[in-house]
Amino acid sequence: MCIDEKRERAVLMMQEKAVELDRLPKRSDFSDADACFIKQKLGPWPRALEAAGLKEAKGLSSAEKSRIKRERSKKLRKQSSRAEKEKPSEKKTEE
Repeated sequence: MCIDEKRERAVLMMQEKAVELDRLPKRSDFSDADACFIKQKLGPWPRALEAAGLKEAKGLSSAEKSRIKRERSKKLRKQSSRAEKEKPSEKKTEE
């Protein structure tokens, strides 16, 4: 069984349990082996619920936050380098 198939199996286990219980499944609703398998393939329990489409993500993922931060820093660096390039030309015109 490949990685994607195992991940899909974990998602299916979560979704079937949610239908069976008519609520979000808890870790305690699964056997220890099944809960460990789900966490291994889908991550911490809240992320597993999100991956299975049972719960909406609260906010941005850490990867998304990092990407936004990198883009913001890059933009600020470009702006500051432009400002530095413009400063010498302003000084020359003043002299």
